[in-house]
Amino acid sequence: MATKPFSPKEVQKIIQFLHKPAVFLNMTDDWPGREWTLEHLALCLGEKSVCFRIGKQSEEKAPLFETECSYVKATLAEFLCWTRGSSDSSVGPFTAYPLSEYWAYADYKYLALLFQDNTTMFKGVVWSDFGYPGRDGRESTLWIGTNGANTPCHLDSYGCNLVFQIQGRKRWHLFPPEDAECLYPTRIPYEESSVFSQVSVIKPDLCRFPAFRRARTHVVTLQPGQVLFVPRHWWHYVESIDPVTVSVNSWIDMKVDDEARVEEALTKTIVCALKTTPSLDNKDNWLNPTEEGIPSHDENMQYLNLAVKACLDKRSSYAESRPEFAGQSSAAALKRDSTGHLKTTATDAAPFSVSFGPHLIPVMCVADESQKQTTANFKETSLSKDSAHVFSQNRAKPQATDTPGKEEGVRVSGGPAEDGRHGEKYSHISTNDVLDCLLHPDVITLITRLMLDRRRELDSK
Repeated sequence: MATKPFSPKEVQKIIQFLHKPAVFLNMTDDWPGREWTLEHLALCLGEKSVCFRIGKQSEEKAPLFETECSYVKATLAEFLCWTRGSSDSSVGPFTAYPLSEYWAYADYKYLALLFQDNTTMFKGVVWSDFGYPGRDGRESTLWIGTNGANTPCHLDSYGCNLVFQIQGRKRWHLFPPEDAECLYPTRIPYEESSVFSQVSVIKPDLCRFPAFRRARTHVVTLQPGQVLFVPRHWWHYVESIDPVTVSVNSWIDMKVDDEARVEEALTKTIVCALKTTPSLDNKDNWLNPTEEGIPSHDENMQYLNLAVKACLDKRSSYAESRPEFAGQSSAAALKRDSTGHLKTTATDAAPFSVSFGPHLIPVMCVADESQKQTTANFKETSLSKDSAHVFSQNRAKPQATDTPGKEEGVRVSGGPAEDGRHGEKYSHISTNDVLDCLLHPDVITLITRLMLDRRRELDSK
């Protein structure tokens, strides 16, 4: 068994106290999953088909959301032929999509479903090395893509994220939770547990999104064998930069997710209520393909009540173990740092200092002195096996046009109303504009805490 630079207990402590993204090196050398190349996986899955998301290679100044993509079902063998330009692909499911013009992405593929007939594959991913005993491929998802395949910039509502790169390289653009205002959050398209950014972080429209100039970009290229730690609520845009990429990730639940589940239940209730109401501007494709249908309002309210009850029950159990928090409001009782962990008190253990080195590389923020050009101008130093570096990415300084009126105001000027997205400007407020304000992460958190406090007060009478 290979010697690891960190023990599971050490990694667990690092993750608990690490507030920023970081890359772990030399932790996966003995994982069977290191052999999961596209060729290997194609043999393992045989004739089993998976769904691929297809996007056109472009430099548009708007994100390509999943609602705007095409989809095909294919075996990994057919996908492999397409990536190689084989003549067999001229009659397969990718016939209409020349490799030079399109990318393909098999994303969010749960290993528990893919390999339910070959459970030995679950042992290929050993998250127990990261301090999570018994956690393996059953709690992981597979991502297979071609050059240019990407996930729009978003944050995950729940937990933190561990990403194991297997084949090819992926470029990650990350932004801290505090930069939400610079990323123009939206819940349209709606996907449970995902808050999207309206900004194309690769080629941003700075006239429409001027506050993005102030976003603190962290960019890193993840190499095979390395594991990226993404802290809770860090925004991220991910793009494949090699002909074929394969990676596996696992979302790790956290205690603070109980309140986040209430926020998500409330968000779903509001989105479904407003977007299913017939109106002139409710004709857009607002539901992400990952969502399975639209629940009724009664179903959403039932789930919301269950989420509130579960959160308050756990809050009550925690208060019993921590008497100093008993009777406090939601905001006061659970003060947390940016990672979602409870802040320490005098009775807690002494804070742990994370030491970086050759086996743990921080993803650094762009230096202030380099912020003179837009995100298209950057200089890359890729991560290597024994050392790692981040992109040095340049941004423009705020200009005179970066005024509060343009930055925070409602979209204005003439033009027909479609769905409130992708460059259209108008003179009226749409349903999506209302949702962007009402479901802003900061607003939904305040509403959720008010609702929890009122429910707690009623239950205590």
